Amino acid sequence: MNTYAIIILAALLLDYFLQLLADYLNLDRLGVELPAEFQDVYEAEAYAKSQAYTRANTQLGFITSTFSLVLILGFWFSGGFNALDQLVRSWQWHPIWTGLCYIGLLSFARALISLPFSIYDTFVLEERFGFNKTTVRTFILDLIKMLALSLLIGAPLLAGVLAFFQYAGQWAWLYCWLAVTIFSLFLQYIAPTWIMPLFNKFQPLQDGDLRQGILDLADKVRFPIKDIFIMDGSKRSSKSNAFFTGFGKNKRIALYDTLIEKHQTPELIAILAHEIGHYKKKHILRGMLTGIIHTGVIFFLLSIFLQNEGLFQAFYMQEQSIYAGLLFFGMLYSPIELILSPLFNYISRKHEYQADRFAADHIENSHDLIRALKNLSVHNLSNLTPHPFYVFLNYSHPPILERINQLKT
Repeated sequence: MNTYAIIILAALLLDYFLQLLADYLNLDRLGVELPAEFQDVYEAEAYAKSQAYTRANTQLGFITSTFSLVLILGFWFSGGFNALDQLVRSWQWHPIWTGLCYIGLLSFARALISLPFSIYDTFVLEERFGFNKTTVRTFILDLIKMLALSLLIGAPLLAGVLAFFQYAGQWAWLYCWLAVTIFSLFLQYIAPTWIMPLFNKFQPLQDGDLRQGILDLADKVRFPIKDIFIMDGSKRSSKSNAFFTGFGKNKRIALYDTLIEKHQTPELIAILAHEIGHYKKKHILRGMLTGIIHTGVIFFLLSIFLQNEGLFQAFYMQEQSIYAGLLFFGMLYSPIELILSPLFNYISRKHEYQADRFAADHIENSHDLIRALKNLSVHNLSNLTPHPFYVFLNYSHPPILERINQLKT
């Protein structure tokens, strides 16, 4: 086992055991009594149900992550990466096609293996707690659509990356960075009108107090908005949410129909004010720029390690290739991701606080946002008392109780 193998193995095990520790600490706090702040919205039975939901999700996550770790280590140390490589090479196709098949077969196998866990999560766990609204037909159609999008969008992008590194020489990483950046921005631009409607229906919010209240708020904070959409989130789950996506003429604010069903108009306006706050505070722009820079760094480092013989030896490969190098570098990069992920989560949590403050400052009553956050936590069975270490590793949003306390200061 060489240095690269040791680094990758250590990162995989460290990530697994850190998450295991975080899960243990998180479950240990489930016995905490209902916080006083929520006694006006949570009944004892509902609070017990939320804790049971957290426990069930944690248990499923443990089984899934353990199975995944054992599977990848077994495939790795049994020489599976090399065996598959020799198989696709025996077909004697062009290197680009060979690479697409190699990565495609691995991705398909991973999706197939994870399918039973996804089925259990949707039709057993979520059903048990009253969230699931997904039919078997919808579930199958979603799989087909995601596969089609992977073939129509993912495959050409991957082929382009492989081609650049195959033929473009020392500046291949730069060409890949530019191409992927342009491609990603294009996808974000067209997603609200071309991709997202493949999975959900979006209907313009009808005239009424809610629509007028949102338009008045948008005018007050000088947020250009053409329309507000209602998304049929109830097609898959009874959970509630709202989001902002796209940019330019195609930027879109969407409310789940379940959100409108469960919240009063002032609360909905407060939630939308929060989403607008992300735009006005330039969180979305900063996120895009950070993602672009991050992508550039990855491609630059990839160009350094792509043909490193030791990296291929770590996976028992008989021959080197660009397509296998992409996968192996991704695993070699995992220790850096292990560090960056909590950092990005921390920044995201700071942004959530800022968006909350923006909303509170621009709506008539900041308590509308507090009530909205409380009701969201109840309807979604959120964990009210997560352990700080679990939050540090996994939370892109601050715990609800901390957001409420910040709003009250």
